[in-house]
Parts: sequence; structure tokens; C-alpha cells
Amino acid sequence: MGRRATGRPIKQRGKWRIRWVDEHGMRKSAVFEGYNDALSALRKREHEVEEIRRGERRARPSDRRFAELCDLWLEKRAPKKRSEKDDVSIIRRHLRPALGNHILHALSVNPDPIEDFTDELLERVKEKTARNILTLLGSMMRLAAEREWILKVPKIAKPKIRLFDQDYRYLRSDEEIARFLGAADTEGDRVFAMYATALYTGLRAGELAALTWADIDFDRRLISVQRSFEGPTKSKDLRYVPILDPLLPVLRARRVSCASKIVFTNERGTMHADSSARIFQDVLHRVLERAGFEEEERDGQRRRYITFHGLRHTFASHWMMRGGDLFKLQKILGHKSVQMTQRYAHLAPTAFATDYARLGSAPPTVVGQLIPLLKSG
Repeated sequence: MGRRATGRPIKQRGKWRIRWVDEHGMRKSAVFEGYNDALSALRKREHEVEEIRRGERRARPSDRRFAELCDLWLEKRAPKKRSEKDDVSIIRRHLRPALGNHILHALSVNPDPIEDFTDELLERVKEKTARNILTLLGSMMRLAAEREWILKVPKIAKPKIRLFDQDYRYLRSDEEIARFLGAADTEGDRVFAMYATALYTGLRAGELAALTWADIDFDRRLISVQRSFEGPTKSKDLRYVPILDPLLPVLRARRVSCASKIVFTNERGTMHADSSARIFQDVLHRVLERAGFEEEERDGQRRRYITFHGLRHTFASHWMMRGGDLFKLQKILGHKSVQMTQRYAHLAPTAFATDYARLGSAPPTVVGQLIPLLKSG
């Protein structure tokens, strides 16, 4: 038998206050406008406490604020991620200012503040940026649930990104590629070889930086991609990338001139530390200027014609423009799903030209009916 509730609301300054002892033995109170509302709330809280004491209900989490979750994430989870800097920036600029003072378990029960934050976010950042911020928020709330700081993870609606509308920049023709590589050649063999490899493999900056000669099989014409700047690749899987005809003599020449086990070393003969290295930034800008690629103005901002990541986009785009297979491209790029690769599909206007008659010319059972219709039409 549970304890009988004996408490009653007390009138104070025209309102009604209730007091009770929670499952942790802490004294609690709340204020209501009407007596009946106060009495109902009091009985409900006393009933919940009894159920928790009997093990029939999970205890309500303590009143931790979202700011505490930010601190926990930055201490325990962010340092283990390759995107630690991004997490630090998102929490500092977006999540902590907007949600830091909110009680965590209240957010999990009533996610209205999260929905308001999402609406406000979409007014000042792009959809892709908003999605990244909200994805991190969801991961943080799941950590809160693991620590039993909240009873359930709230649903967080993320904006859908239309892959075909994504703005990615790449070298659009053979002439542009030739101009770019010609300008890269003036920077020396090391720069030329790295840029050419990026263009003809689609490898990311970190994957190029971590590439060793042991990863390159000239006999099978395959590159094993398994590392990045500070550890595994983005997908964390080993994948194989073919050495295409234009790249084969470039890598062979680089092998003769390079004494290091690392394929693309920096000036000191060691591995490039991260994507801020000069070869991915300053050197690229010089090459673009020398090749005659001027900055573009979009959305009121000046932007380089391409970034280093644009060389990866260039590879993927030209692969599709030359009739390459979409699913092979997915494997080469290391995309987890073909949806990510689908952004390049529209560049293959003749992709189905050889497939029209693959299943025959007409349904066999109705050929006789179709011919008169076609003639009359």
C-alpha cells in the first residue's frame, strides 16, 4: 500500500502553492493560479513519487542544464572526433547561446525551444549548415539519454538537402584541367603530382597526405585508401581506387624522384599535418591565379574558382560526363550510400543510351495490339 497524500495547496498572494518531497528526498514546490489545478498537480506528483519508490516508474532526471551537456560533450566526445574543431565552433556559436540555460529533461519532454531554435537557425544559415548543427544536437541528446540525464531523446527535425541543388565547383572542361595542371607544373614536381593525383582519383586532402608507396600497386594499378591526417578515412573503411591512364606516368615519375615512404611530403619531407597546409591553400591559390581562374562573386561574397575539395568534384563530374558507372564512382569516392554520389548523375545525359532495348522492344503478349496503334498514330 502506498502512502496517503495529506498535503494541501496553500494560498499565497492570491495564488496557490504546493509542496512535496521528491523521490530523491528533496523538498519541491510549485505555484498555480487556481486551487483545483494546484491540488491536481500535487496529487499527480505524489503519485509519481510513490510509483518511483515501488520501482514502477523511472525517476525524473535531476535538473541539469543544456550547458552541462555542452561541457560533457567537449570533454568526453569531441576530442575523439576528426571534426572536433567543428563541434567546438557549433557549440560555442549556436547551441550554447540558444539552449544553454534550458533544463535538459524539460527539452526532452517539450521540444518547443528546439523547434524555435531550428526555425531561427534556418533564417540565418544555409540548409546544409543547419543540418550539421542539428545533427550534432541530436548526438548530444543521445549522450544525455545514455547518462540518464533525460528519459527520452526528443525528435529533432532536420531540413532535407536537395542534392541536385547543391553548389559544388569543379574544373568543367579538358581545357580548364590542362590550364590548371600546366600552372601546377610551375610549382614543381611535388605539387604537380599531388594535384594530378587529386584530379584523377578523387581522393580527399587527408587521404592524399597519408598515402604511402606501400598503398600503391603499380602491377594491379590500384591505390589502397585506408588513412587520413590523424587516423582512418572519413568512412573508416578500406577502399580501392584505380590508377587511370593519365595518372600512371605521373605516379611512376614521382616514385623515381621520391625517397620518402610518404608519396606527397611537405617541404621538410614529412607528412602534411592538416587541410590548412600551404599546399591545400596558398599554393592552390597561386596556381589558380597563374592559370587565369579569377575569383567569382556569389551571394555578395568573393570566392575562389575552386577549393582543393573541388578537385574531388572535378574527378567525379568528369567520370560521369564520360559515361562512367555511378555505382563504381560511389565505391571510388568512398560514399556510404549512392544518394551522396547521385549529385553527379545529371552530368551523364546519355547514361541510358545503350539500355533502351535491354528488355526487348515491346511486351510479347501485346505486340500484335501495339503495331496497329502505332501505325494509326
